[in-house]
Amino acid sequence: MSYLSLKNVSYSYANGYEAVQNMNLDFDLGESAAIIGQNGAGKTTAVKLMNRLLIPTKGEVLVNNLSTKEATTAEISKMIGYVFQNPDDQIFQDTIYKEIAYGLKNQKLGSDVMKNKVEAAAEICGLKESLNEHPYNLPYSKRKFITIAAVLATDPNVIILDEPTAGQDRESTERLGKLISHLANQNKTVITITHDMEFVVREFKRVIVLADKQKRRDASPREIFWDEELLRLSDLKQPFICQLADTLGYKGILTIEELLERDKNETYYN
Repeated sequence: MSYLSLKNVSYSYANGYEAVQNMNLDFDLGESAAIIGQNGAGKTTAVKLMNRLLIPTKGEVLVNNLSTKEATTAEISKMIGYVFQNPDDQIFQDTIYKEIAYGLKNQKLGSDVMKNKVEAAAEICGLKESLNEHPYNLPYSKRKFITIAAVLATDPNVIILDEPTAGQDRESTERLGKLISHLANQNKTVITITHDMEFVVREFKRVIVLADKQKRRDASPREIFWDEELLRLSDLKQPFICQLADTLGYKGILTIEELLERDKNETYYN
């Protein structure tokens, strides 16, 4: 049985707007998946249903076989951590250490155990040398890692990242990729909402496309980004390398290495 499941889930807001329709998704521990789609496709609503910030209007969300309708938000948050798109929506402490440690306070940990957890989360997020700094002394890109570290410190089994590469430079984006791989190796599930198609190609083997409030396809990046009809219906663009390969007449290309190899072979045989 999957650790996290959405079963025929629909959600309507108080004004009657239906944001998600009949959605079915399953996630196992140790996997990473990207959720893509245009604004209004239902991405953020879908992930808020996963960690009980929202409760389904129809259908059921199960986390470790526990329905979110029968659990509290605090219970679900121990299993599913959610990092918001804007770090300033989460940060409120006066040091980075306190910010990362905040979620641990209710766990009744000893000071040494808490310190170790905070430092471990800070280390993987590149913050260990800045723990005594005020969060707002760091640039926006670094503040994103503060909120990620705060979630990681509580050790949930599922981590949801909402647009983690927005506002990030190349170094920070590479750190995010290493972080996702590390978490998967630790048997954690990472679910990422993103508009960064190049990041999707580099870091994910599973891509979920949402459009018009529904799941349209759940497949590998190669299958997704060379499904021209799906991209048209979902109003999505191929990553740059796929566009370049298509211009050159090469189908199915996903990376620059594949493009160079195909071009070398074409040149050799011609």
